[in-house]
Amino acid sequence: MKFTEDIQSVFDRDPSARNTFEIITCYSGVQAMLFYRLAHNLWMLKLKWLARFISMIGRWFTGIEIHPAATIGRRFFIDHGMGVVIGETAEIGDDCTLYHGVTLGGTTWNKGKRHPTLGNNVVVGAGAKILGPVTLADGVRVGSNSVVVKSVDAGQTVVGVPARVLKNSKKQSASFDSYAVGTEADDPTVKAINSILSHLHDMDAQLHKVSKELNIEEGRSTSVNDLEIESK
Repeated sequence: MKFTEDIQSVFDRDPSARNTFEIITCYSGVQAMLFYRLAHNLWMLKLKWLARFISMIGRWFTGIEIHPAATIGRRFFIDHGMGVVIGETAEIGDDCTLYHGVTLGGTTWNKGKRHPTLGNNVVVGAGAKILGPVTLADGVRVGSNSVVVKSVDAGQTVVGVPARVLKNSKKQSASFDSYAVGTEADDPTVKAINSILSHLHDMDAQLHKVSKELNIEEGRSTSVNDLEIESK
């Protein structure tokens, strides 16, 4: 049943998927999950060397490294897949999506819980790194190439290095957001920079007025009128 759900999740989240045979033979994310489920079952049976060996074979074939001790829920989808790394103590809920280059990594050599925990319906964009025993609650979105080192509350969207929460990010659409960030991302850092530029523009205008009143000859123009940073 889990394998059937894995295939259906591809149809639900990838418009380029055409049929089941193509998904089984051409989607590395689905193939990686086949290797993982076999390796994980062996790990639970205490056949740990064999589990690691099967996991390594899966890595050779798919470019995706999933430790057999990791816990992964249902309808998990890895899109494209190359370069994904999921550590030993990572925990992933149901209906989660990871894109290529994602790392669920540890930050310590000590034993115990050292990898992230993802709730349900979490989307992690391409190249993002989730590091340490942090928790991403249900519905979290992680922007591409972000580095998350702190836990994130449910429904939030985070971007940047280190990752920061977008303002009003809980107002998400019901549709799936490719690569975890929509077109209406409201980055507080970008807004702060634009606010500073606006203030500089006002100061520039005031200095121009004062210079004109005092008949001071103006130097080379240093207007900031056209400066702006877009959150795209």
